[in-house]
Amino acid sequence: MPRTILFHLDENCDPRIARGLRRHGVDVTTTREAGLRTASDDAQHAFAMTQARVIITQDADFLRLHATGADHAGIVYYPSQGRSIGQMVRSLVQIWELLEPDEMRRRVEYV
Repeated sequence: MPRTILFHLDENCDPRIARGLRRHGVDVTTTREAGLRTASDDAQHAFAMTQARVIITQDADFLRLHATGADHAGIVYYPSQGRSIGQMVRSLVQIWELLEPDEMRRRVEYV
């Protein structure tokens, strides 16, 4: 199965997650790299939508966005406590390996 999911790390995510994903060949952007530091959640969402990127976040506002029925390429939510960088990278690589973009669309994965 081709690995085609693209990820975008929200501002509140540790950038070491992006480095770990890139070591596995995953295409991932960060808020800082995209020039979106201090941008609103709406701006983050718009950026992710234009590039069909799944948002990785600790921000519950994205869960509320999902609950409204808004279109999105997918959301991976993880709590701010309890997961190491390595655990996060392994979980995200598993999503990348097992799911296709159309399977992530309008879906929330909790890790």
